[in-house]
Amino acid sequence: MVTIVGLEKRKAADGKEFNVMSLQGNVVVAISKTTGKPYLTARKSSIPCTFDEVLAKTLIGQSLPGEIERVEVDEYEFAIPATKKKIKLNHSFRYSAEPAIVSEVVG
Repeated sequence: MVTIVGLEKRKAADGKEFNVMSLQGNVVVAISKTTGKPYLTARKSSIPCTFDEVLAKTLIGQSLPGEIERVEVDEYEFAIPATKKKIKLNHSFRYSAEPAIVSEVVG
């Protein structure tokens, strides 16, 4: 299961604003590559939505079927928010519904 944990406003290339729901997966135990010690984490991702801000905010806390999966992408630079240290990554996370309930092409 995935939980809706927040709402963000983003701007498209053409300057139009749209809403994005922030998603968080289940808590998992990971092992630190530097210390070898376990720690708790949860994968996060986001997904655009067609809802206005009022409706989107009412959905925070709701669960969705599916998971947040790791996907390989072209290498990019990422600044760790707490330390501003820059690292290079070649993966990202995306929401995957299980099973896909609605199949619709919008265009």
